[in-house]
Amino acid sequence: MIRGAYAGRRPAERRRLPHLLITAVILALVAVVTGCGDSGSDDANGASRVSTTPDGLLLDGRPWWPTGLNAYQLGTDWTVNKGCGAQVDLDSYFGSLPEDSVTRFNLFASMVVDKNTHETDYSRLDSIFDAAGRHDQLLVPVLASGEGACEDGNFKDHRWYASGWDDVSPEAAPMPYARWLDTAVARWGASSSLAGWELVGEPEASNCGDAACAWQGRTCPEDAARVLRAFFDDAGARLKSLDPDTPVWAGLAGGGQCGAQFTEYADVVASAGIDVLDYHDYDAQEPLPGNDHDGLQMRLTQARAVGKPLVVAEVGQPAGGCITLQARADTLSRKISAQQTAGTAGALFWSFVPDPRLGQCTLDIGPGDPMFGVIRKLAN
Repeated sequence: MIRGAYAGRRPAERRRLPHLLITAVILALVAVVTGCGDSGSDDANGASRVSTTPDGLLLDGRPWWPTGLNAYQLGTDWTVNKGCGAQVDLDSYFGSLPEDSVTRFNLFASMVVDKNTHETDYSRLDSIFDAAGRHDQLLVPVLASGEGACEDGNFKDHRWYASGWDDVSPEAAPMPYARWLDTAVARWGASSSLAGWELVGEPEASNCGDAACAWQGRTCPEDAARVLRAFFDDAGARLKSLDPDTPVWAGLAGGGQCGAQFTEYADVVASAGIDVLDYHDYDAQEPLPGNDHDGLQMRLTQARAVGKPLVVAEVGQPAGGCITLQARADTLSRKISAQQTAGTAGALFWSFVPDPRLGQCTLDIGPGDPMFGVIRKLAN
């Protein structure tokens, strides 16, 4: 989400037969970085459960229109890390969703740093994959935040996408991005709950205009689209060398952000490092929001042109103190129906929190919210 907008029984075994060299690299990474502990993955040979076609996604070889929630807070464990929002009861959360729902969540390097000892602790992130498996749920982990939220707080700018992302200098904290990508894919890439990877949430190759990097003061370099495309080419290839069959989601907001404006969007998502396109929708009024250059209808046209499915990976509308939760559920149900008819390949709602602020006008979706009924209806 663009934070400035509202300032939240399946086979346990899956996987592939990688090349010998890649296998050796993965084993070395797991041994060195995780201390030879349990990886939290279901290590086995086989294919990913999820694949893509130009028209949509497949689950276990069958057409699949995924729906579910964004739940960025899943990695919070106040006994271990500094957290990213409130702590979630994983079994309660996953147990409230219909089977094979999708949860998109933050899987950040900052979440494996013990806040007291500063040592590496994967236990909370491992538990997410374990709990999802117990409840027949699917996951799309986001490996980093474009805004830097819940990480070091630093906006990932043009320089980062051009040359900073693969800087593996040991002094970087808590773990350099490229090494975190390698570590995460080695550790969780064999999970049967894995539906996709997202390299960066809402990447934008702009430059900051002030120390706070407020979006109003950012500038967009002329080569922003080329830099974003090169990032997806290279980082996507790096990920796919370790996990060649799990789809990679673009993470783009889709509304004309720097590097992905108008026709640039199609140029970027044509990258071989991207399998699933994104659009993020916070317009409560329009089923197909945006303008002729940077709206959802244009993104669907571009998705068809590059032969890849497009998921509305964030759909949000404020409710609580402004409109009732049921009114929001009714509005978003109609919106998603229209978007599905228009050709979208799935929808994930923003955003589950365990502690919704019911008296305020927020995007919070708490336990028992009518949005869970919308998800169950879409899943049938």
